[in-house]
Amino acid sequence: MKFFRRSALPLAAIAVAAALGGCAVSDNYVPKGEPSMYRSLAQPGAQLDDATAASMFSGYRANNGLPPVTLDPELTRLAQAQADIMAKRDKLDHAAGKPFLGRLKASGYDAKTAAENIGAGYHTLAEAFSGWRDSPPHKANMLLKGATRMGIAAVYTPKSKYKVYWALILAEPDTK
Repeated sequence: MKFFRRSALPLAAIAVAAALGGCAVSDNYVPKGEPSMYRSLAQPGAQLDDATAASMFSGYRANNGLPPVTLDPELTRLAQAQADIMAKRDKLDHAAGKPFLGRLKASGYDAKTAAENIGAGYHTLAEAFSGWRDSPPHKANMLLKGATRMGIAAVYTPKSKYKVYWALILAEPDTK
């Protein structure tokens, strides 16, 4: 007489199928998008999430014992103008238009201290942040003591080999 052993496999398969049935995806499911810091800005209509940028820079500064930074509309406007002119000229240059301190002074922005980082070729906020963090002079600007305000901009320029130009300004306003 032969004895047949029942396999546990069919029972396990039924149990797994039943468990997965409770995980069915509904027609209304919308997957969460990619974090904005990883969104490519090297495409038409892409926009920088400056609130995420401020959060990233503030977190980095906090990890280094420094105060957070908040977005400043005037510094954002100045950063945008710098990124725009570099994109228009397709040239990475702090002095595009005017040197940084001249632009700051001409705008009427009164700062105790200020610094500017520029960049080109970084397609995402994460890439720009990492590139600046890994460069000693740019890192020093990101960790500017006393800075509490920032402005940041990125400009897409399709005909450039860089595709995206960046400008970041950090400042400590003079509150005389």
